Amino acid sequence: MRVVTLAGEDDFEGWRDAARGLARAGVPASEILWQIGKAPTDLFAGETALPPAAPGALKVPRAFVDLARSAILHRDRERFALLYALLAGDPRRIADPADPRVRRIEAMAREVRRDIHKMRAFVRFREVGDALPFPGTGEPNTRYVAWFEPAHHIVRANARFFVERFANMRWSILTPALSLHWDGETLREGPGAARADAPGEDPVEDIWKTYYAAIFNPARLKTGAMLREMPRRYWRNMPETALVRELVATARQRETAMVATAGAGPGGNAEAAWQALRDEAAHCTRCDLHRHATRTVFGEGPADARMMLVGEQPGDQEDLAGRPFVGPAGAVLDHAMAAAGIDRDTVYLTNAVKHFKFERRGKRRIHARPDAGEIQACRWWYEQERSLVKPEMTVALGATAARQLLGKAGTIAAMRGRPIALPEGGLGWVTIHPGYLLRLPDRAKAEDEFAAFVEDLAEAAKLLA
Repeated sequence: MRVVTLAGEDDFEGWRDAARGLARAGVPASEILWQIGKAPTDLFAGETALPPAAPGALKVPRAFVDLARSAILHRDRERFALLYALLAGDPRRIADPADPRVRRIEAMAREVRRDIHKMRAFVRFREVGDALPFPGTGEPNTRYVAWFEPAHHIVRANARFFVERFANMRWSILTPALSLHWDGETLREGPGAARADAPGEDPVEDIWKTYYAAIFNPARLKTGAMLREMPRRYWRNMPETALVRELVATARQRETAMVATAGAGPGGNAEAAWQALRDEAAHCTRCDLHRHATRTVFGEGPADARMMLVGEQPGDQEDLAGRPFVGPAGAVLDHAMAAAGIDRDTVYLTNAVKHFKFERRGKRRIHARPDAGEIQACRWWYEQERSLVKPEMTVALGATAARQLLGKAGTIAAMRGRPIALPEGGLGWVTIHPGYLLRLPDRAKAEDEFAAFVEDLAEAAKLLA
């Protein structure tokens, strides 16, 4: 057994040099023990020389080197052996996603990169009082100290970032295994520290909390995503997290107040409030549909419309144009409204879901029905539209719209053709979606269904007379 002793947990250069020599000598991974500690005189415990190396240089793909440089920083004790086994076998397998060793090493590298990002994002310096004059100026320079608990061995790898980012500060970053100290000229390393060695709150934190509360946008809140990006393990080192529970708990009230303020301020009106809501919806990430859709397709029409028509979701053409009901189903709806004596320009048109959900089939994007979670994620936007427009009649076109209107699932047959008193005021009416008519293969049936659709719209309009 050959023992290779590395200088530290993050000693990539030491591992690389040793692994290169061992691999060229043909030493199998099973005969090597990697350990951390003070390096012995010889690279190999009990050995004075390498076995004869195979002829030719050891060629390693650049992708392997980059992956190894990150994975070495992982806390997994088997990382050195795993990387060497891949190197000594065939490093070109780094391009094979089916290799279980490659998948495991890539997972390590991802976790390390994430930890590096978390340290950069979540380190919070606290002031500890006046220190020595800043080098070359003679002026007093305040010193700052931060505490951080990395999941992996990433402190040295992050040192250059903090030196460049906070070059004009005197600072220390304390971690359990290693500490960094910057005096404005020289970066020094020190031993690990304890949480108690770091300072508590400082006066600047009240200002930071006030700023954080002011920029917190409740309409963009996604609690699950927030916890994934800002895990609770970091919270005790971040002053703003003391506000998170209250901000999350009051998010809905703050959203409503934000929209109401747009209409209640000096010179404000429903049109201004609607525009503010539309602008906010353009950045909506409440569900994953925004990832693939071109844009949010918000409602349009008079802000004081007496009638609101609610469809299911934007289609392919609506997604591209950014307007509701401009595709084939919209053409059917226009024809039906004209036959029912309804002027489209007097109606507010919107959808229960604001992003296009689809499946790709070649170059085509085929409509896919939104699920219950996606409908619920968009409910806040729908409720705000109704609270601003205050329609006397809201017509739900199809089952998805009916679910948004009534807050529960149901069949069109059971709800169709009768006025429904809504708890928030006004009447509701349920009918089919015009897109349904486009899918009917029987022409005679399609004509009958279209006539019934026109009658539904006309009956709803009569209730406004």
